Amino acid sequence: MAVYVDAAIWRWAGHRWCHLLADDTDELHRFATELGIKLSSYQGPPKTSAPHYDITGFERDRAVRLGAIECSREEIVAIFRRVRVPNGKVKR
Repeated sequence: MAVYVDAAIWRWAGHRWCHLLADDTDELHRFATELGIKLSSYQGPPKTSAPHYDITGFERDRAVRLGAIECSREEIVAIFRRVRVPNGKVKR
């Protein structure tokens, strides 16, 4: 199983943010816990179809040191598509 991060390019609340994804949701939660990220930061069904965490650039650096694989924008989009939950997002 692998954990992935893209570049921290999204600006919000004075920080740069990126996505943390994994091949398996359990692995994603385990890795996020190891990083010290709260489960309440998790984003997945029914709010979004791809299970992930949004993390800061600082957290990203730690994630890479712990073994997360750095991905380009194209690669992270492909991973989003691969791990998404079919019909997982609730439409309102």
